[in-house]
Amino acid sequence: MQAKQGRGVTSVTLKKEEFEWISRFLYQRTGITLNEGKQALVMGRLDKRLRSRNLASYGDYFALLGRPGYEDETTAAIDLLTTNETYFFREPKHFEFLHKVVFPQYARLRGIRIWSAASSSGEEAYTIAMTLAEHFPGDGWEVVGTDISTRVLEKATRGLYPMSAAEKIALPVLKKYCLRGRDEYEDFFLVDANLRKKVHFSMANLIEPLPDLGLFEVIFLRNVMIYFDMDTKEKLVQRLYEKLRPGGYFIISHSETLNGINSALKLVGPSIYRRDP
Repeated sequence: MQAKQGRGVTSVTLKKEEFEWISRFLYQRTGITLNEGKQALVMGRLDKRLRSRNLASYGDYFALLGRPGYEDETTAAIDLLTTNETYFFREPKHFEFLHKVVFPQYARLRGIRIWSAASSSGEEAYTIAMTLAEHFPGDGWEVVGTDISTRVLEKATRGLYPMSAAEKIALPVLKKYCLRGRDEYEDFFLVDANLRKKVHFSMANLIEPLPDLGLFEVIFLRNVMIYFDMDTKEKLVQRLYEKLRPGGYFIISHSETLNGINSALKLVGPSIYRRDP
């Protein structure tokens, strides 16, 4: 018996074969690889789902995933197992590059579009939007954010964050584009409505056929490929390359590289690539 009772709380152990099953399931659905050592992560994130359904094992829970009638549970499990760590102005040199190198090239272009391809809870997309708004006051630009997790997309669309999330936002920018909450929201800030209306979020699974998002001058795909194997990376880069306008830029994390990936993208700076004009 896996379930152990103690003070009304059920503790369930994840078996080796159960971990192997959820690893295959997540890879098939998202392309993400769960390496050995991630058992505690799986248990920590799915424990409440077992409790809510009063199930005695992870095997019983996994038996529900993918079954007709359990679509919401399948979505919830994928949401919980998808890593969503992010924060405002993460890897700031990328935004300096936009301001100093990319934006001047598009000074006369109306309609610059940037895609945050794994936008998580929205911090990256809104950082891009703040950077754009500083360089292009008024209209003439759009940010698109996509993610596989509907849970984080709801948070991103709302644009409400705890004040602790503002640590990396320069004070003048914070005051210009964010509103301090009041009463029950006094420890939160809200991204200004004028900025939020130019950032559009939608669900997309990057390893499946993409929705018709149009073409972009810049695509951000940061801290994503570290979870994929080489074959998935190569297919993903090609899929996003096709969404990039000629001369457009493809930006990944400083901890990532396209080395070994067959791609027409050319390296122009640390973690920054470009499609030939």
